[in-house]
Amino acid sequence: MAARYQRRLERLAAARRRRRRIVVTLVVVATLVLGIAVVRGGLNNPQQTALEPTPRLSETRPASGGTSTAPSVAPSPSATSASPTPVVPPQSGSGDFVTAPGESPVLGFAGELLRYRVQVELLDSAPVFDPEEFAAMVDATLGDPRSWIAGGTVRFQRTATEPWDFTVYLATPDTVDVLCAGVNTNGYTSCRNGDRVVINLARWLLAVEHWDSDLTTYRQYVINHEVGHRLGERHQRCPGPGQPAPVMQQQTLTLAECHGNAWPYINGEEYSGELGSY
Repeated sequence: MAARYQRRLERLAAARRRRRRIVVTLVVVATLVLGIAVVRGGLNNPQQTALEPTPRLSETRPASGGTSTAPSVAPSPSATSASPTPVVPPQSGSGDFVTAPGESPVLGFAGELLRYRVQVELLDSAPVFDPEEFAAMVDATLGDPRSWIAGGTVRFQRTATEPWDFTVYLATPDTVDVLCAGVNTNGYTSCRNGDRVVINLARWLLAVEHWDSDLTTYRQYVINHEVGHRLGERHQRCPGPGQPAPVMQQQTLTLAECHGNAWPYINGEEYSGELGSY
């Protein structure tokens, strides 16, 4: 009885060992199959291969204040500051004008009072330049102590109502040629024609290529030059290399070795050159 029981125990133990070996074998086989599948899947995945480089920090770190993962690239010199849009003045306008409103105080302290009107040409229904801004520049120039009032023989006042002694126009090149008929402005220069002081819009916006100062100074020059003609002043020449150009020099055409100058009076003294063109 005892011997039979012992044999039964040995058979059960042997069966348990066989089952254990089968389980271990199955686990090993399953592990091998899974590993092969993982390896094959990685090699066959076109999105991730062993040759794909690891991204650098500079390519994955977002810029300060942003969330983009795009690479940070320094802009080229041309991209750091956009080129300004070129100013292209219209060649012609409607031929109609709008008058700057209001009036200025009397500019100057002695001499004959000359009243002037300021008008800006219309392009379709809009002025080619802000009339009030243009008028303010004319007022400031004629009222400057370096302008014609410094001589004590003339005063100015802008008005929008009659009577006026002359009109300062801002006009497109084609209209300048009409208003300045007989003066040969050729669509380029400004002029004085009788009681018309005509400023060419193209010169007002662009000055001239040889100008050696800023645009504001050119605008002051062209106002004083053409109003100077209205006062009876004639053209003058550059007095010498490196010196300021007389305001009555034709600085729009050439500086002739002089430096650009907007004022008929310098340091309280009238500044002039020899009579003659340029």
